[in-house]
Amino acid sequence: MIELFTADTPNGWKISIMLEEIDFKYKLTNVNLSGDQFKPEFKKISPFSKIPAIIDYTNNNLSVFESGAILIYLAEQSGKLYNKENKSKIDQWLMAQMGIVGPFIGQYHYRSE
Repeated sequence: MIELFTADTPNGWKISIMLEEIDFKYKLTNVNLSGDQFKPEFKKISPFSKIPAIIDYTNNNLSVFESGAILIYLAEQSGKLYNKENKSKIDQWLMAQMGIVGPFIGQYHYRSE
């Protein structure tokens, strides 16, 4: 079972969408971004105090943080959505989303509130 630590943000949604797509069972744990992310117990899971993060209880309680790393981890664990033939192209688009598209959308979302 996977425990997903998240909040109501686009980065948080990415992982729950992935978990649904690969049909993994998971527990959702909401992180209040008004301070819970800075608590020592959460920083053990996510050293930079950011969501999303997961703990994979089926893999020796392995914790993974950063949305792109989590997506790759889940794809590799499931054997879905990350085939060898397209891995390079998938990685390029994932990194572009994380480094360009996502931050700009995040800035727009932040300013519009």
